[in-house]
Amino acid sequence: MAAVSKVNTRTLVLTALFIALSLVGSYIKIFGSIAFDSLPGFLAALLIGPIHGAAIGFLGHILSALTSGFPLSLPLHLVVAVTMAITMLGFGYTFKALKNKVSDTINLALTSVIGTILNGPVSLTFSMVTLALMAGKEAAFGLLPLLPILTLASIANIVIADLLYVSIGKVWKVQTIKNNKRD
Repeated sequence: MAAVSKVNTRTLVLTALFIALSLVGSYIKIFGSIAFDSLPGFLAALLIGPIHGAAIGFLGHILSALTSGFPLSLPLHLVVAVTMAITMLGFGYTFKALKNKVSDTINLALTSVIGTILNGPVSLTFSMVTLALMAGKEAAFGLLPLLPILTLASIANIVIADLLYVSIGKVWKVQTIKNNKRD
């Protein structure tokens, strides 16, 4: 029989908490629907795991777009939400893959570069392709000026998530070990 992933009450509550924090972050706008909604997803990808980070990243973007009135259309924001989920998966799995292979500082630095690339240029490319299919090439190229803003917003979200991880990471590990021993 295949192993079943154990999702406990603590993990569900933490995931819900991070989703709520994404909603709060969605109100801290940088430009249009670009906000601090992804910060909780990045932090959760480090603390809880990539899958939970992906769900939080997806919902965080949807909440941010909702608070902005879906300025780029619902279909395009759904694509962005999917790329946010992919970003969190790439970010979280990169962190896990490098753990115990490089120092924590180098791990966070390399993971942050991957997260920034996925959340900035890669996400924008998917959005541009989608918009090109929906409205034509000219409309798609209208998104290109967002690249510097998206990249800076990605860096800000990731750096703050990294700083929070460094601040609470050791306490988090100890608490997780204690909770696992109780289960």
